[in-house]
Amino acid sequence: MPKHYLMCRPDFFTVEYAINPWMDPEAGADRDVAVRQWEGLKAAYEALGHTVSLIDPIEGLPDMVFAANGALVAGGRVYGARFAFPERAAEGPAYLNWFAERGFPTHEAVHVNEGEGDFLAMDEVILAGTGFRTSREAHGEAQEFLGRPVVSLTLVDPRFYHLDTALFPLHGRNIAYYPGAFSEGSLRVLRRMFPDAVIAGADDAEVLGLNAVSDGEHIVINSEAHDLQLDLKRRGYEVIPVELSELRKAGGGPKCCTLEIRGEN
Repeated sequence: MPKHYLMCRPDFFTVEYAINPWMDPEAGADRDVAVRQWEGLKAAYEALGHTVSLIDPIEGLPDMVFAANGALVAGGRVYGARFAFPERAAEGPAYLNWFAERGFPTHEAVHVNEGEGDFLAMDEVILAGTGFRTSREAHGEAQEFLGRPVVSLTLVDPRFYHLDTALFPLHGRNIAYYPGAFSEGSLRVLRRMFPDAVIAGADDAEVLGLNAVSDGEHIVINSEAHDLQLDLKRRGYEVIPVELSELRKAGGGPKCCTLEIRGEN
């Protein structure tokens, strides 16, 4: 089924501060390369028949390219982001305004959360990360606004600071994930809920291989995640590798750049 994604061109992308272990302001990033790689990701979605809408980038917000962090959309309702770090604070209102201007019911969050970075919607539940960015209180707030059960999962490795760096839905009822990113209790939850999950190894997780996007048949994934790609192919998925090495310098991959718009009227 065709999807609708919201993306933001990285016209102002740079690495000028460090708010996760991937970021090194001294090393910086090549914006021109980042733009070319982002355009390749957008083209991959369009080649698969998906619709890509764009939000205008804002100068001074270098991480706005990571659209997934801007909101969570489920059932046509938009739960807005409230960022943990002041460097990204203005992104939340920018994304929420984009949806409000298009007639979506929106909710301005009270509690700290970073949108689809830490909320991943399945068919029946929303998986929600906490530990580094999104507060556990935001899980309850999202559940109340969206009317969907939310399952809390605790992240323990700062390299995997958002849930979407350590786990992605294969389809509405199964996932792939990296066990090393989660607390023991959260691992027990995942094993109980998803006994047939794809388990990623450390090498693939460390190139943000879990920061992938699936439409249920095709999986757009970082090209360096070699073993994970093979595992997914064995499961019958068509794998679409993309190169996003420049955006990874800020801790981002395909999913970070992609906000799914679900449940439009």
